[in-house]
Amino acid sequence: MKRSGPLLTLLAGLLLGLFMLSLNATTGEKPTSAAVQPSPSTKASPGTTASPSAAPKPTTAPPSPSPSRTPVSEGVYTGRTDDDSAAVAITVRGDKAIAYVCDGRNVESWLQGDVKDDGSLKLTGKGGASLDARVKGTRQLSGKANVGSGGYPFTVDRTNKSSGPYRANSTVAGAKIEGGWIVLPDGEQVGILKRDGKPSPAPEIDPETGAVTVEGQQLTARPVTP
Repeated sequence: MKRSGPLLTLLAGLLLGLFMLSLNATTGEKPTSAAVQPSPSTKASPGTTASPSAAPKPTTAPPSPSPSRTPVSEGVYTGRTDDDSAAVAITVRGDKAIAYVCDGRNVESWLQGDVKDDGSLKLTGKGGASLDARVKGTRQLSGKANVGSGGYPFTVDRTNKSSGPYRANSTVAGAKIEGGWIVLPDGEQVGILKRDGKPSPAPEIDPETGAVTVEGQQLTARPVTP
């Protein structure tokens, strides 16, 4: 009788061992690296350049303050032109003004217009005459009158009520009389009297009453207001 039992047992043991080794090889856990790879979401991003900060908005310079606005005080302003060749009288009432420019010989003009809130006046008269003026200080008007072919810069002062422009219109001995006067603060008078349009120096008036005698006939010159 052959002894095959031990041999079979040995063979079965070898097969069992190989089977177990094969099973470990196929089911055993794979070794993991000690360094844990970061997830894509946690990977350090490559060096980035800081985005430039927004350029500061240019600051708008505050508006320059408006020039001071000095209103024109109501009243009468009289004086002589800068070259002393003529006289100027301006009467201001509210937002209106009237002026008379006269050299006492043959140049004269009546002008009127508006008074602006900024302290300026712009007056106009016949034949393209004009007068522009502005407040100077607290009691003066300074500007220029353009009458005929001449320009007359001036600075006139606010004066008492007896000074200022006067006017008289009438008919004497069949002639049309037109008279204009400027009474200055010192009492001096500058005026022109036209007889049928022909100018000549005007006789003096009484500033208190406006009385004036023309060719033996008494007339009344009255203050002129806007």
